[in-house]
Parts: sequence; structure tokens; C-alpha cells
Amino acid sequence: MPTPRFHCPFALSAHARIELPDAIAHHAVRVLRLRDGDALVLFDGQGGEYPATLRVAGKTAHAELGARDAREAELAGSITLVQGLPSGDKMDWIVEKAVELGVQRLVPIAAQRSVLQLNGDRQDKRLAHWRRIAAAASEQCGRNRLMCIEPVTTLTNWLTASSAEPRLLCHPEDGASLKPSLEPARRAGAVALLVGPEGGWTDAERDASRAAGATPVSFGTRVLRTETAGLALVAAATALLEWDGPAPAGPAAQSETDSGQPASP
Repeated sequence: MPTPRFHCPFALSAHARIELPDAIAHHAVRVLRLRDGDALVLFDGQGGEYPATLRVAGKTAHAELGARDAREAELAGSITLVQGLPSGDKMDWIVEKAVELGVQRLVPIAAQRSVLQLNGDRQDKRLAHWRRIAAAASEQCGRNRLMCIEPVTTLTNWLTASSAEPRLLCHPEDGASLKPSLEPARRAGAVALLVGPEGGWTDAERDASRAAGATPVSFGTRVLRTETAGLALVAAATALLEWDGPAPAGPAAQSETDSGQPASP
């Protein structure tokens, strides 16, 4: 069995002895049946990981950390998935698979045709839920940096506030092919992929995206569901840009703390 990995909701340091949070201790000892002296790996979402030894005493569990391992599993470029809110719990699937595919940032969009409407406390709870899913997916897939999940916003607000990274607007009936449209992303080392909800983007949303510099793209001859389209585009873009390899030297992907996400999963 691979060494179990756990995301720790606070900063870690080499050779420290820490008390494991209740949720991690329960999962390690009660669910996975790990015993005193077993190996595990901890990461805090800010890059790198720490091999550790589990110490169990009564109802508490500690971890004795070793030297920091700088290993990363990030893409060589930055992908932002701008996802129109789908119905039901489809966003759970999108979040989990986006983490596995290496997406750095996910932006949930309350699109004009979104069936799911989130406001106030309900929105906060759903955002916290998605971030827990992202942390669990990182544990499973080997990423040591958490995908940033931004608060729900409108497409207009995102287009106004977002950075100048190349933007590709997914539209099944009106757009250029994907490969040539990715050339600006190759030069910039970053790309944002905009995917509408069920029913797609409205004419007004498409017009606003084009006015903000987004390039409409189509992908294949079939109409993909919203929970499929973004993930398929991410996988295709990663392959075409040859980003699924070691990340370039220099500053690592933006950390959880920098992105404004809460420290607790």
C-alpha cells in the first residue's frame, strides 16, 4: 500500500513533533488502521512534503516529521478553469478531477443559465465543501499545493478583475480549433479556460468575453456536458502545450495562503 498522505491545516517544519488534528488522527488510526511507528506523509499545501512517523498514545496521535522533501507534482504552466455553476453535485466531480489534472485555480461562475444559485451562508458552506474535496484529491494524487478555489462570482466580475492571461471560451458551435488557439498560452505559460453551465453561455456572456479578449474555441464534433467539457479541455491543453512534466525552476505555484483560501481543509 502506498504511504498514506495527509494535508495538514497549518505550517509544517522539518524535524518537528506535532499533534495530528482530530480528523487526520481518526482517519489514520480508525479508518486506515495505522499503528504506532507506521510511516505517513504530511504536506501543508504550500509546497513540498514531510515524511513522518506516526506515534499513537491512547486517544491522541502525533507525527514525528523528517526532513522536507521538495518534490512537486505541478504542471509546467498555469491553468485556470472558469466553470459555470452546474446543477446538483456535479461541481464536486469537477473539483476533484481538476485537482488530479493539475489545474491551479478554479473559479465558480454564477452564469446567467446556471440552475444552481448560491447565496450567503449556503455559498460559504459549499465553498468550504469544495475546498475539502480539493484537499482530499491532493492527498490522493500526490500534489503538495492546493488548487485555489475562488468564491463564486459572475462572469462580468471575473473578466474585469482577472489577470491578463490568455482566455479561451468554450463554445461548441462557434470557435477556432484548440491547437492554434493555444499559442498565446504557450508564450505566456498560462491559460484560462471558460466553460459554461448546462445550456451554455448566453449571447451577452459570449459578447462580454470576446470584448475582454477571450478567443472562442470548439472542441471536437460532439457537444460535451459541462462536467466533461472543462476537464477534457484541461487534459487536451496540457498535452498540446506539453505542460505535464517538471515545473520550470523559479517561484512555485501560488500557495494556499497567497490565494486567500482558509488554512483548514
